[in-house]
Amino acid sequence: MISYPNRHCTVELQALPSRIGQVRRIVSAQLRYWHLDALIDRASLGVTELLSNVHRHAQPDKTCTVEIELLLDRLMVSVHDHDPRMPVVEDPQDIAPLATCGRGLAMVAAMSESWGVRPDGESGKVVWFTLPTSVVAAPSLRARRTVHEKPARRFAEVGPSADGLRPDHAPARSAVAG
Repeated sequence: MISYPNRHCTVELQALPSRIGQVRRIVSAQLRYWHLDALIDRASLGVTELLSNVHRHAQPDKTCTVEIELLLDRLMVSVHDHDPRMPVVEDPQDIAPLATCGRGLAMVAAMSESWGVRPDGESGKVVWFTLPTSVVAAPSLRARRTVHEKPARRFAEVGPSADGLRPDHAPARSAVAG
């Protein structure tokens, strides 16, 4: 199930490797829809780490729910699973240099504004992180127009060249508005 209200998106899934990529694409599309393109990489990285932990550690099943919510000044990303065991953050000093796991939650902590874990009912937990949205506010259209822009000519406006024999080159234009 996927829901896309104005400021909230929920995806229920089995945390399998093939589904994790799908959720990354859903999160990316939702952030583009909210005009938060600058958060896509960090949100995708964080949700990938949290879903990988569900895939690797959650018992009795891999069913989980990913929620992204746009709050006033931050993006909240959370993963709910049915395993009541709380995650353990490894001390970086205790992880072998060539180890391929054990750094995920430390990475989530490093790239997010805040993160945490809380029990969810009697059998489950929620692991979450936040990213600030105030630093990625897009400049207004008026501010972008202060640069001297030369309006693109329409196809019908293409005039003759200086030699009068062939039309001037017209730039390629997309048929998609925007």
